[in-house]
Amino acid sequence: MTASGPPPNQLLQLLDAPAFDLLRPHLATVEMVRKSVLGEAGTALRYVYFPHSGSVSITVGLSEGQMIEVAMLGRDSVVGSGAALADGIALSDATVLFPGTASALEIAAFRAVAAASASFRQLMVRHEQTLLAHAQQSLLCNTLHPVEARLARWLLRARDLSHGEMLPLTQEALAQMIGVRRNAISLVAHDLQRAGVIHYSRGHIRILDLRALQTTSCDCYAAVKAHHLRLVEPCRDDGWGHHGVPA
Repeated sequence: MTASGPPPNQLLQLLDAPAFDLLRPHLATVEMVRKSVLGEAGTALRYVYFPHSGSVSITVGLSEGQMIEVAMLGRDSVVGSGAALADGIALSDATVLFPGTASALEIAAFRAVAAASASFRQLMVRHEQTLLAHAQQSLLCNTLHPVEARLARWLLRARDLSHGEMLPLTQEALAQMIGVRRNAISLVAHDLQRAGVIHYSRGHIRILDLRALQTTSCDCYAAVKAHHLRLVEPCRDDGWGHHGVPA
C-alpha cells in the first residue's frame, strides 16, 4: 500500500474510505511471477487478487487440450471475485501473463468485507458484469473477425496493462490467446512487421506504430474499454472514488 492511500489498483482506488478501511488490514502485497497460476478451473480458490501492475490471462480449456483466452485482467480489475462471492470454486484458469504485483486477500476476508459493505459488494458485482461483457466481446471477436484484427486488438489491450511498447510474447502464446494456429500468427505478425507496425524478435514484440495498430484492430478493443469506463463512471457519479482514480 502507498503511504497516501490504496495500492495502484483502479477498483481499490474507487472504494469509499469506510469500505477501504474494512479491507486494508487484510491486504498483502504479493509478486505475480510470470506463468504462475492464481486459479485453476474446478478447484477452490484461496485468495482474491487486485493487480497493481502486470496482467493475468483468464482462459478456458477444451477436453482436447486446447485453450483460449476470454479476458485479460490488470490494474483495472480483480481476479477471483466472482468465485469468492459464490461457492469459491474457480470457473476458469487464471495465469500470470506479464509479471507484476498485486494486493491479495483470503477468500474469507473478502466475503466478510462484502457482507459488511454495500458499496464494496456493489463494485464487485459491477466488475463481474464488466468481466462477462469482456468475455462475450472476446468470443464475438474470435468467432467473427480476421486474425489480423484480433491480434491487433489483443496487443492494444496488452499494451494498456503492461505500460510499455515492448511485450514479452512468443508466437505460440499469442496463438493460444486468440485461438488460432501458430502459423496464422506468424503470417500476420510478418505482415505487420513489414508494414512497420510492430517488430518481432526472440519472443518479444515491440509496437512501433500505435495509430496504425489501432486502425488495424476491430471495434472490440474500443468496446472493451467502454465496458471498463461504464464500471468507473457510476462510482464517480455516486461520490465513490474517495481516493481518486489512476490515469
